[in-house]
Amino acid sequence: MELQVVEYGGVPVGIAVPHENRLRFIAVKFHVIELDNRLYESPAELRAAIGRHVVNGSGLAA
Repeated sequence: MELQVVEYGGVPVGIAVPHENRLRFIAVKFHVIELDNRLYESPAELRAAIGRHVVNGSGLAA
């Protein structure tokens, strides 16, 4: 696994950093800060978590 830029709606919102065979999300946008430092099994799981978070009221701010 390598470090990956994570985008949502075409906007970079964070990076995914390998951590013990999982991915640690480091948020760089305030609207996803509640997901910061969480671990995910795959990039797809991380993207799904961001999508749910944004749809559930956090909104997408530039």
